[in-house]
Amino acid sequence: MTATNEQRELAGVLDGVRTLEGEGFLVRRPFPNARLDHLGPFLLLDEMGPSDNAPGEAKGAPDHPHRGFETVTYLIDGAIEHKDSIGGGGVIAPGEVQWMTAGSGIIHSEMPTQEILTDGGRVHGFQLWVNLPASAKWHKPRYQDLTGSQLPTIDLDGAKAVLIAGEAFGVKGAADTFLPITYMHLSVDPESETVLELERDQVAFVYAFRGDGDITAAREPFLEGQMAVFDQGGGKIRIGAGTDGLEAIVGSAEPLNEPVARYGPFVMNTREEIVQAFDDFHAGRLGQIEPERF
Repeated sequence: MTATNEQRELAGVLDGVRTLEGEGFLVRRPFPNARLDHLGPFLLLDEMGPSDNAPGEAKGAPDHPHRGFETVTYLIDGAIEHKDSIGGGGVIAPGEVQWMTAGSGIIHSEMPTQEILTDGGRVHGFQLWVNLPASAKWHKPRYQDLTGSQLPTIDLDGAKAVLIAGEAFGVKGAADTFLPITYMHLSVDPESETVLELERDQVAFVYAFRGDGDITAAREPFLEGQMAVFDQGGGKIRIGAGTDGLEAIVGSAEPLNEPVARYGPFVMNTREEIVQAFDDFHAGRLGQIEPERF
């Protein structure tokens, strides 16, 4: 993000839609939908929950494959245990990020921890899908596990930002990315406002998940569960909060000018590559998650 005096015009506002994923856990999804398939390299945004689970009630996403893109999981409340076909595993805790590059292909699971299954508890977080350029779609799968202490917190006048990737307000995020993207958690104080400054050639989204307010110099209404979308153009995006404040997830990036072929858990450049991905998965060439041995 960089300084400019121009104001960015709002391209549109999308309402998040409640749906079920995995074993049946609740998400609110602003895109993809019939109006927006993808935005630059951004393919999907899911708000997981928030859900307050009784003992035995929490659901997850059992073993499933991915190829050709990255999943970015950012947790606010609760805990998620993950396992995969390359021998990895661990727990994502509040304030942490798991940046998984599926690359050439991986099978993984994302499940409630045993503690949440036994005792119940609140789960709330986000998963963003980020496309890979054709040159990186066959990259070896990898993880970046970022703790809260690795994510810079930027104090602003009337707001603060937790920076996950890219550069904003003169600060660099911790994630190593294949494409120059910026991704952050923004909190605006009650009845305050802040300004984001973007490069002219970047597209951007701002997804409000707590509180209401308004956005842009025109003070367009901006409600919880809505995503504001911005095309390339001027730089500044003004965000104002109402009496309860406002929290948002923000992403910006240059467009990825490559064909997108996607179906289910695979995102490639051609239909033939999608067919090959399903063939490889069903033939067991993406591996499997080994069962625990006691």
